[in-house]
Amino acid sequence: MIDCKDKTILIVGDVMIDAYLCGAVSRLSPEAPVPIVSIERREQRLGGAANVALNVSAMGAKPLLYSVMGNDDNARLFMQLMYDNNLDRRGILTSESRRTTVKSRVIGNNMHIVRIDDEDTTPLSAVDERQLVERIAAAIKHTHIDAIIFQDYDKGNITSTVIDETIALAKRHGIITAVDPKHRQFKLFHDVTLFKPNLKELREGLNIEIDDSCDDQSLRNALDRASLTLHESQGVEVVLVTLSSRGIYACDFRQDAPQSVLLPAEHRAVADVSGAGDTVISVATLCLTLGMSLADMVAYSNKAGGIVCEQVGVVPIDKARLESCITANTKES
Repeated sequence: MIDCKDKTILIVGDVMIDAYLCGAVSRLSPEAPVPIVSIERREQRLGGAANVALNVSAMGAKPLLYSVMGNDDNARLFMQLMYDNNLDRRGILTSESRRTTVKSRVIGNNMHIVRIDDEDTTPLSAVDERQLVERIAAAIKHTHIDAIIFQDYDKGNITSTVIDETIALAKRHGIITAVDPKHRQFKLFHDVTLFKPNLKELREGLNIEIDDSCDDQSLRNALDRASLTLHESQGVEVVLVTLSSRGIYACDFRQDAPQSVLLPAEHRAVADVSGAGDTVISVATLCLTLGMSLADMVAYSNKAGGIVCEQVGVVPIDKARLESCITANTKES
């Protein structure tokens, strides 16, 4: 079982509010061929890098979240949600020059109908960037940090300066670094422990073609080549790629000879894939801090990502259910 109670994970990235308008659909609009949703419930949840913090907390570890958002009503709601979820708020900075990101999803009859994004995706100003880096440096100086997760949603927090200075601090203090990248900053990450793109991000980031309709061995060979490119060009030690219906892949370059694993996806009743990447990077990083084998890290991460996809909306992992699933699989094998 995963015992993370003595682990502290620093998370830096784009935070947001995930808002939900949920209701019933019984007819189409006479004004346009779109469903009419009669709202029955409204809900606001922590999203983006804040969902990574929720996942880390759900696994029993301590998350420290660092980000810059707007100084507006949504920021105040975000801080209240942090308080409600017992998350440390000291790493959250507000800026008059930014707007707090809100993703609003309309759910009708438990189906995701439309998403509306209210956001500011411009990079941090030099002043905001410097304040964020200084706050991260202070945390690393005064707290034992086991790992740092960069959770990039391409909303402006993950700049080249934030990346370079935070990785330099991590290397100086021997801290594990994990990255969930987006295309714009993909090649800016160097000398990190774990790099976790999905297949689309891997294709775009390396400008390569990978046919995921091929057989398992051909797919694994293609991913092995892509991972080697990441290792040689960016110094990545462990590559973890989520493959949607094809499962999950990982390659570890920390040994003399690289080791790779391709694990098929499990058959699940997928309701919503939102937030699954947050769960995978959280669980995989915690596995690294515990010194787990590559096979175990991939198994835990794959299970965790599948479990959260069974629920509508962005939700953190249920640790008890994850451990129950792992135990059941161990007994079957």
